[in-house]
Amino acid sequence: MIILKSQQEIEYMKKAGELLANVHKELARLIKPGVTTMELDEFVEDYLRKHNAFPEQRGYHGYPYATCASVNDEICHGFPRKAALNDGDILTVDMVVNLDGWLADSAWSYGVGNISNDAKMLLDTTKDALYIGIEQAVIGNRLGDIGHAIQSFVESKGYSVVRDFVGHGIGKNMHEDPQVPHYGVPGRGIRLLEGMVITIEPMINVGGYEMVMDDNGWTARTADGKLSAQYEHTLAITKDGPLILTTQD
Repeated sequence: MIILKSQQEIEYMKKAGELLANVHKELARLIKPGVTTMELDEFVEDYLRKHNAFPEQRGYHGYPYATCASVNDEICHGFPRKAALNDGDILTVDMVVNLDGWLADSAWSYGVGNISNDAKMLLDTTKDALYIGIEQAVIGNRLGDIGHAIQSFVESKGYSVVRDFVGHGIGKNMHEDPQVPHYGVPGRGIRLLEGMVITIEPMINVGGYEMVMDDNGWTARTADGKLSAQYEHTLAITKDGPLILTTQD
């Protein structure tokens, strides 16, 4: 069941999104060679608690951390670790913020130190794909319009779109209906309505879209060992177009 949000409820979620965006801005200053993703995870948890919020994914189906920290070939749900980041790595930090019972979800990919031109092109393409998808998030369009726009752009650049993980509705619960694939056929799928709040979060691979799971049961990585990146926003469908609730602008 899709839960439509009122204007007031969207404002509550926007406040959570503003806090989440501020965390990402702080992380951008902290991420550098020699820093560990465990240190970043501890920073996020401390920052949120100082602002009367908490990381929603800690404890979700037993997940033990405040963030997901995915490095290089890890697609998503990477565990924070004590090993230092290296110059040239790419890191995706994904988190869900709970502020007064309302949630916001955003992932961002970062280059660590001096990254290769190939890595930079992947990051740029993935971020562009996110906003190309968001442009389709208007009343009357269908979910397939979002997925098709992302898939067409990404594949035109020679990359692939992960199939196993998708965006989703969000509100008081982390995962609500509908699911939001980042691939698809235009004109297909559920029609977008005013008051829907969803995430768009394309995960883009340099090689094939196939994945394998680590033994921890959470971390997905590319089957061919090539790089992967992800950018994600939470947004509301409004009569004035898509309203990004986690914008860093």
